[in-house]
Amino acid sequence: MIIAVDGPAASGKGTLASGLGRHYGLPYLDTGLLYRAVGRAVEAYEASDDFEQRAIAAALTLDEADIEPEYLQSSKIGSLASKVAVIGAVRSALFDYQRDFATQEGGAVLDGRDIGTKIAPEADVKLFIQADSKSRMERRARQFEARGQAVDRYALYHQIEERDARDMLNPNGGFYKADDAHLLDTTLLDIEAALRAAIAIVDGTMAGKAGSLEAPRKKL
Repeated sequence: MIIAVDGPAASGKGTLASGLGRHYGLPYLDTGLLYRAVGRAVEAYEASDDFEQRAIAAALTLDEADIEPEYLQSSKIGSLASKVAVIGAVRSALFDYQRDFATQEGGAVLDGRDIGTKIAPEADVKLFIQADSKSRMERRARQFEARGQAVDRYALYHQIEERDARDMLNPNGGFYKADDAHLLDTTLLDIEAALRAAIAIVDGTMAGKAGSLEAPRKKL
C-alpha cells in the first residue's frame, strides 16, 4: 500500500504521515528533508551567480548521511529548500530516490508537495492536508520555541505565505490537490484527532477498493 500525503508547510502532513507509517507498519519518508538537505548544502552560495549549478551538484551527490532532521528544521533552511525545489534539474536528480522509496515491496508512506501528483500518482490513498496560514505559523513558532529559538511571528507568517506562493507557482512542481486526493483540514484539529481522521480516510478508501474488487460482475 502506497500512501501519499501532500500539503503546505506546517499543515501537519509530516506528523500525520509518520503516524500513518507507524499505524500501518510502513516505512516513511519525509521528502521535504531531501530538498532541505540540498538547501543546507548551498546555503553559503545563496546570493552567488552559480547557486543553481551548486544546488544541482548537491542534489546529484546527496547521500543519506546528509539527511539529518535535527539540522534541517530552521525557517532559513525551509526557505532555501523552496528555492532549490524550483530548479528542474534538482527535482529530476531527487526523483528516482523518492520513486524507489515509494515503490518498494510492501509499500510506503511519503509526504511532500507532489507525492500524489508526480512521485506516486498511482498511490492507493492520497491525502492533501491543509490549514490556514495563521495556524501553521503558530505551530511552526511553537516548534522553534521548543528548541530554544527566538521567533518573530510576523516574519514567520510572511515566510510561510511566500513559500506557499513559490511552491504553487513552481513550473517544475506538482503542488496541488490531485483529483483523487482526500482533503483534510487540520486547522481546528489536534494531532490525535487529525491522525484518527487520516486513518479513517485510509481505511475507508482501502475498504472501498476491496469491495469494488470483490463485487460480483453483472451478467450481460
